[in-house]
Amino acid sequence: MNASASAPPSAARAWALAIRPKTLPAGAVPVLVGTALAAAAGHFAAGPAAAALVVALLVQVGTNLANDYYDFKKGADNEDRLGPARATQQGWISPNQVLAATGLVLLLAFAIGMYLTWVAGWPALIIGLVSIFFAVAYTGGPFPLAYHGLGDLFVLIFFGFVATAGTFYVQAMSVNPAVFLAAAPVGLIATAILVVNNLRDRHTDAAANKRTLAVRFGERAARIEYTVLIAVAYLAPIVAVLTGWGGLGWLLPLVSLPLAARNIRAIWTTDGAALNPYLGATAKLEMVFGILLSVGVLL
Repeated sequence: MNASASAPPSAARAWALAIRPKTLPAGAVPVLVGTALAAAAGHFAAGPAAAALVVALLVQVGTNLANDYYDFKKGADNEDRLGPARATQQGWISPNQVLAATGLVLLLAFAIGMYLTWVAGWPALIIGLVSIFFAVAYTGGPFPLAYHGLGDLFVLIFFGFVATAGTFYVQAMSVNPAVFLAAAPVGLIATAILVVNNLRDRHTDAAANKRTLAVRFGERAARIEYTVLIAVAYLAPIVAVLTGWGGLGWLLPLVSLPLAARNIRAIWTTDGAALNPYLGATAKLEMVFGILLSVGVLL
């Protein structure tokens, strides 16, 4: 069993582990980029931008808590786990407590989302309801997406296109093609975070019948997927400039290419628990890329 089970953390630390703060860039970066795009277009609105950030982070936390609960219940999180300790699996927090916290966090996201509905109308309501539904359906319900190899697509759509375009919409009341082009690399790098997770966990996931793409197609395919996701993410700003949808400032994220190259090299030469640092490294890459893109679109 994980050695951490012999030294239970404080309650606050246990809940922090369940929330998984290192994954939160996946929720924050699309809002940052969407807000920068709105500001560049002359539509910045502080209230909706702040609310969109809070909702995105709450949905991210709700997804993580639901994942902690359902992966434990389905046996994907067990004593053979290679990744960071999971609060439910270790017995630090009861499953019912985690499930109740999931509901509370997502209810709070819905409540704040009602302000965005008041500001931006029914599209904001639909985005919020669908996001909350899939936060649970990702690992729960009769057809959990992550257990059928659809987790990657879910992350790309919701932590890329939906969050970025939704943030832009609640401020500008419209969406243009440049928004989706900026959303693409955000979602692609967020998906790469999941790929590292699934590559590391492919053996325990297979035993729990969690049919991620890494389980279905193998470790080499997962490493190729990671490489392609990162490569295409860096092509997106170039496409934006070539098509005229973005100015030269959109090329600013290219300065982070050495960081991306280092991560790709590590993914091809590392396996098992040694992949753990590269979950955080990929999240860091998304944050760096997102900040640079946000600054770039404002230039």
